[in-house]
Amino acid sequence: MKNIYQELLLSLSISLIILAILQPCVSAAVSDTRTRVKGSYIRRRQLLQDHDNHVDPTFLFPNLQLKNAYVALQAWKHVILYDPYNFTSNWIGPNVCNYTRVFCAVAPYNSNLTVVAGIDINHGGIVGYLPEELGLLADLTLLHVNSNRFWGTVPLTFDQLKLLHELDLSNNILSGKFPNVILRLASLKYLDIRYNEFEGPVPKELFDLPLDALFINNNRFQHDIPDNIGNSPVSVMVLANNHFHGCLPTGISNMSSTLNELILMNNNLSSCIPMEMGHLNNLTVFDISYNKLKGHIPEFFGQLKHLQQLNLAHNMLVGSIPESICHLQHLKNFTFAYNYFIEESPICLDLKAFDDSKNCIPEVYTSITISLPSNIIATNSSISRSYIFTTTTTPSTTFIKSLFTTTLFITTTMSSVFTSTAHPITTIAAFQFFTSTTFKFSTSTDS
Repeated sequence: MKNIYQELLLSLSISLIILAILQPCVSAAVSDTRTRVKGSYIRRRQLLQDHDNHVDPTFLFPNLQLKNAYVALQAWKHVILYDPYNFTSNWIGPNVCNYTRVFCAVAPYNSNLTVVAGIDINHGGIVGYLPEELGLLADLTLLHVNSNRFWGTVPLTFDQLKLLHELDLSNNILSGKFPNVILRLASLKYLDIRYNEFEGPVPKELFDLPLDALFINNNRFQHDIPDNIGNSPVSVMVLANNHFHGCLPTGISNMSSTLNELILMNNNLSSCIPMEMGHLNNLTVFDISYNKLKGHIPEFFGQLKHLQQLNLAHNMLVGSIPESICHLQHLKNFTFAYNYFIEESPICLDLKAFDDSKNCIPEVYTSITISLPSNIIATNSSISRSYIFTTTTTPSTTFIKSLFTTTLFITTTMSSVFTSTAHPITTIAAFQFFTSTTFKFSTSTDS
């Protein structure tokens, strides 16, 4: 028993020695990063808690607002780890209005005050995070920091930015749940937080904000789209490339007077397209591709007179394509590839951008009824007045009309050539009529 106890003690001692030797190596990289972050955190805490003592007493500021702006920008500079384009290299001294990408203007509430009204460091590739001192920029109306590498969360002090009109945090590495502090920005009109790592549900209060444009795409938001989505007065709403599921709320019809563009692609939306969407009279762009929608395309799409782009691709939609959609005057791009449609109208082929691939539509494209002139019918008793033909290359309506508004000479042989006395035949096509006679167009130009 004593020997076993001694062996256990020996094994434990050896393990502790090995752990003591390896620990510095294992934690070196983590420790280095943590030290830098802690150092930055301590420096910014000193700035936040001791403004007056930290600011150089020889610095003179025209007003308290610019002094606070100096403190905020210095705190931000201290937590920037990498600035490849040196945007912040001249953030030195009390004249903050001369800082690169910092813009000053007259305060909206006092014409005698100059304040920092905007910061735009878009496409800077800057690595760091957003310090709480940014809340000192109380007069800020525009904050653009897209296409950088800011990480962490949105500071709670952002609720002090009461005048903020535009907030663009897109294309960074910000994370956590939806930053609820944004919901307290009463003046906000433009919100762009796309291409980050936010996750979880989107709060319904977001759609009660008086926004003009909303971009929250390319995050990891989940759950259903809130039922009050229709309360939003935005003209552009992009929720694409998230993990939303469930149905598109019927309340979306309440956006009829404002909504121009709605992008919902690449989510997990299911069920059918709600009929209430027919009330979105000002809609120009609708993209709900790459979802799990089922059912038919509602006829109401043909009533959306301003629609320019319609993308329904990669769903599980069935049935026929309503011809009224392809009659829309402004429609330029119509895509419904990768569904289960079985029929479409030939007029859709006249659209500038059109994709019907990977459906269940037969290669024999569609059926068209043509009424032949009385004189042709009179001389060809075996021909009825109306013929239905199918073709994989559908001719234009104008071309078909031109064929039968002039005198055509038709023989009763199985293969004959349509020849117009008024116009040369310049179109190559072949039609298989559902009768005992086959008519073909000449492949050459005849006068």
